[in-house]
Parts: sequence; structure tokens; C-alpha cells
Amino acid sequence: MSQFGLLRAPGAILFGAGQRHAVGRAARQHGSRALICTDKRLASLPDLAELQQNLKAAGVESLVFDDTQPDVPRECVDRCVEHARGFAPNLVIGIGGGSCIDLAKVTALLLTHGGDLSTYYGEFRVPGPVLPLIAIPTTAGTGSEVTPVAVVSDAERTLKVGISSPHLVAHTAICDPELTYGCPPMLTATVGADALTHAIEAFTALRRAPQSDLADTHVFVGKNVLSDQFALRAIACIAPYLAAAVSDGQNVKARSKLMLGSLLAGLAFGTAGTAAAHAIQYPVGALTHTAHGVGVAALMPYVMEFNRSACTSEFAQIAEAFGVTRAGRSLEKLADTAIEEVASLFASVGIPPTLADLGLPEPKLQWTAEQAMGAARLVKNNPRPLDVDKVLRIVEAAFAGDRSSLRFS
Repeated sequence: MSQFGLLRAPGAILFGAGQRHAVGRAARQHGSRALICTDKRLASLPDLAELQQNLKAAGVESLVFDDTQPDVPRECVDRCVEHARGFAPNLVIGIGGGSCIDLAKVTALLLTHGGDLSTYYGEFRVPGPVLPLIAIPTTAGTGSEVTPVAVVSDAERTLKVGISSPHLVAHTAICDPELTYGCPPMLTATVGADALTHAIEAFTALRRAPQSDLADTHVFVGKNVLSDQFALRAIACIAPYLAAAVSDGQNVKARSKLMLGSLLAGLAFGTAGTAAAHAIQYPVGALTHTAHGVGVAALMPYVMEFNRSACTSEFAQIAEAFGVTRAGRSLEKLADTAIEEVASLFASVGIPPTLADLGLPEPKLQWTAEQAMGAARLVKNNPRPLDVDKVLRIVEAAFAGDRSSLRFS
């Protein structure tokens, strides 16, 4: 198969300590009125006042919406759009975790194109460019600052839903590790584990035939030569430093490596996509009300075990990215080691090892498998074909904590 690569990314990415101070100059390129989407906690910190002062010095007036809710309920989007409408912003800035940045994306969408949010659910439903976006993450995990996806909660639907379009990619991403120093240990673990699953699933996603219309028919195009570079480098950044950042939030090197890894993982899965672990997490999260990063991380070793036969070479490279030397090991042995390394790292930072530990009710295992199949953009991206029965096997193994049941499936 001939090589194929695709990269969807912001027009500018600024990475490094202190780069948040560039926000005024970045914003001024797009106008003089900026809507800022954030949450109550961040709104009370000096960082937000500093950001607004930076904008003001550049001649940019700002309006803050500080009521971002986790998982971005539709009502939250409606309130933000109404709050901003009279202000008529030229651009939208999302500062915070993934929910703040996702809110900024969908608010920019509705302020530009109007209509009901549900009309944009799915892939390629956004008809054109949205208001320019500047994304400033304060956690190192979701990668939303560089991806073409926003996830929202809709009370009329059981699961969270995605809006996927290249038009949702931020114009500028500003990734300043200093903004993550105050991130609590468990949140650091959760979002860092999420970033690692992004990288692993992007690196092991289905590789599609490189047809000329691939980028126009799939938001997530699958494994490719460009996403692979970002995914492997992301793993090499996150694996050695996640536990260090969790144990010592002031570890400057660990915080920087973790944010760089999250950014690279976002660039990887923003084009390659994620797969089974993310698909299954949707119903698991809906039932257990646990954080997205906790769910995908708990599932990842089991999904890797299921996919092992289709990804032996990739898993061997993942092991090496974890620092495991090849040194006479076969590809099969390295692949086994990769799964063990992932499971061990997640356990070391407090990720529950089973779905039972997350509180998933055993009578809901079949329902979980059926609902996971509804996440079509993720299911079709898995390197091994999935159906309800196969997903159920993964769910049952992850519930029982028995990876061996998937080894020769």
C-alpha cells in the first residue's frame, strides 16, 4: 500500500513556558472583541485577569463566560451563546480543560452559522468556517486545542455526542505548561492517561486505502505516516513523566513533557482518530458518571489485548517508546510488554483496573456493548473489526479484570 499522510492542525501552535503572554498579539489578528469561555475556578485565578489585561494592552476588549459545565450540556451552550450575542465577538478564546475549549468551539459555530446545535451532530455537518478560535489548555490531556472535534451532552440522548469538522480546528493553540502547575494530582493522572490513550489508539488505528477523497469522507482518516510521528513521540513524552507529574505538580520538566505529549497526541488523533476504548467509554461514562480519561484508561489494556493480533509490530514500537529495549526480544514479546507497561503505568497513578471498580452494573454489560457500537466514527477506526459480540467480550473482560480471556480471540 502506498504511503498516505494527513495533518489537520491550527494555523499556529505556540508551546512553552510563558507563551500565554502572546495571546493579545494572537487575538489582535482577528479583531477587537474576544469572548472568553472558561469556568468558575479559573475565573477566580490571577491567570484570567492577566489574560484579559494582555488582551486589553493589545486593543482587544473581552467578555467572560465563566459557567462552563463538565461535558458541555446543551443548556450551557445556549447560555453562552445568549451571553455573547449582544457583544458580537470577532473571535472566541477557550481557556481551561477540554470542556472549556469544546464550549468555545461550539459557541463559535453557533454564533457564525446559527440554528439548533443538534443539526451539527456527526461528521462534516459544519457548513463553513466559524469565528476564529484561540485555545489555551490548562490541563495536559484532552488535546482539544488542536483537534477537529467538540463533544457535548444532550439530555435527549443517553450518550455524549460529537461534532466533527475540520472547521472546528482552532486558529491558534497556546500551550503553556505553567498553566498546569496547579492541576490536582488525580486530575493530572486522569487527563494524562487520556492523552496516552489518544496516542496509542491513533498509532494503532485502522489504516485505510489512500484514496484521493479520504480526507473528505472521514474526519478521522485512520493511521497514516504523519499521525504516526506525533503518536510515537507523544508516548515517549508521556510514559516516563506521567507518574512524576502526578506525584509532584511543581516538577517543571515533567509538566512540560506531559503538556508536549498531550499536544502531540492531539495532533495524532485529530487526524488518525481513536477507536474501541473511546467508543466503549461513552456508555460506561453515562452509567458510572466517571471521568472520560478514567474510563478510556481503564479500558485501554483490554482493548490492546483484543487488538494485539492486528497490531503486534505497533505494540512493539510502543514498548520501545516506553523505554523497553529490544535486546533479543521477539515482536510478540515486546507486544506483550507494551500492554503490561500501559497497565502498570495506569495502576501507578490510581486508574481503577476494571469496569467493576468504576461502578458499571453487571446487568448493563450487554447494553454497554450495544451502545458502544453507536459511536460509528470510533468503531470503524478500530484495527480489528468490531460487532456487538466482540465488544461484549472486551467489556466482560474489562469488568472481570481478565485480559487472558482476550488473548487468543
